[in-house]
Amino acid sequence: MEIKYKDVLVKNSKQKQTIYSYLKMNNYSENYLKNLRKELGYIKLNGENCFINAIVKDDDIISINVNPNTKTSIYSCIIPLNIVYEDDDVLVVDKPSGMPTMPSKSHFAFNLSGAVLGYMEKKDCNFVVRIINRLDKEASGLVLVAKNSLSSNFLNQENNICKTYFALCEGNLPVDKSIIIDKKIETLKNKEGFNCQKRAITSKGKSAKTHVNVIKNYNGYCLVKIKLEHGRTHQIRIHMSSIGHALLGDSLYGCKSQLISHTALVCKELSFIHPSTKQEISLCVPFPNDFINLIRD
Repeated sequence: MEIKYKDVLVKNSKQKQTIYSYLKMNNYSENYLKNLRKELGYIKLNGENCFINAIVKDDDIISINVNPNTKTSIYSCIIPLNIVYEDDDVLVVDKPSGMPTMPSKSHFAFNLSGAVLGYMEKKDCNFVVRIINRLDKEASGLVLVAKNSLSSNFLNQENNICKTYFALCEGNLPVDKSIIIDKKIETLKNKEGFNCQKRAITSKGKSAKTHVNVIKNYNGYCLVKIKLEHGRTHQIRIHMSSIGHALLGDSLYGCKSQLISHTALVCKELSFIHPSTKQEISLCVPFPNDFINLIRD
């Protein structure tokens, strides 16, 4: 398959600096640089094949393979995608509730990653699935996918993406009140040392901060808007439960609900700095129908 290259113009290089050192200095990940070493032809210097230890100088042009990884070894699922945005570098889809983001033993042939692979392998038979923001199986909303290594490397850098969640929570809270939940989250392990599904708030956990804005109260529940610092697994669910307002339908940290059949959480808004244009892209999706039925006046 024809290799797609990105050209990098060398500026402000150090004396006897290698391609590896220059790219590392410019925030290319170690994993990406490791993959560039796999084959001769993945790197060019001024149009000629070279190795990653070649010396560069100012105004040289380094051409690097944007996608040096091998194809993702997961099952390709033929499942329709609700595509919100797409270009050569990124894909954004609106994931429905009930669909896992990643494959597992119980969801081998029904998951978002497999669906993305099934869609993309028609365009690129060596496509690698790179999910930037994962959502829980029961949550719905916007999921950002990088189409190549360089896009993934850029989008995974701090402050390049911003996610806004909406949730329905048990009980009522003062409207227009802002709440900050700053509690460490620990991944629990079983006797064999494997990670459990459930997380816990402990002093030994990792830092996690959740910003909550109360929008509206209803009969026994409320609508809240949430932004995260850190983004730990189950962060919203466990933090809201810890203040006595578990998400509706969250049977893991709260209880099942007669109002909704799953955890009432949606990633409704997503903005990111585009890896190529460096312009901000802002996206928003409607609330899912079961949400709308509960917030209708």
